[in-house]
Amino acid sequence: MEKELKEEIKDDIKTDESETVSQEVEESIEPTENVENVDENIPEEQEVNELEEKDKKIEELTDTLQRLQAEYANYRRRTQQEKETMGIFANEKILNELIPVMDNMERAMDACTDKEDSMYKGIDMVQQQLKATFEKFGLEEIEADGQEFDPNLHLAVMQESVDGVEPNQVVMVLQKGYKLSTKVLRPSMVKVSC
Repeated sequence: MEKELKEEIKDDIKTDESETVSQEVEESIEPTENVENVDENIPEEQEVNELEEKDKKIEELTDTLQRLQAEYANYRRRTQQEKETMGIFANEKILNELIPVMDNMERAMDACTDKEDSMYKGIDMVQQQLKATFEKFGLEEIEADGQEFDPNLHLAVMQESVDGVEPNQVVMVLQKGYKLSTKVLRPSMVKVSC
């Protein structure tokens, strides 16, 4: 019996020792697992950093794309305006050449005494056609008679004191002025009250 008891005690000790050893092994393994967890966290942090970098890059590229789109839209608008402006002012030279022709038509009509004459009617028809052409290309007559003198639109060549008229008013148009859109091709030559 004594032998059996000794063997049981040895078995118990072995079992206790093995449990203790296994606990010690497990405890020693736990820090290793923690280390592995740390290693696992490092790649997650790297992934988070990479994602943040990619998000920043996407934001930068989006911003660049939006700026390029805005620049392109501005470019298209500018070129469209330039085309329209060129279209309007492309005819400026020929219109400048035709303005004296209109002046001569008006002088010819003023010189005709018989308004029923076929010559007068022919000149009137040509003048109306020329006026229509001017309007078609955007050439406008500058209104001056009775207006306040504007040095941007009028060229004062005479001054006269006129009763009942305020100073700085146009009292007579000596030569009609014309403008193309907003550009004055020829200012109105006028007499101004003082």
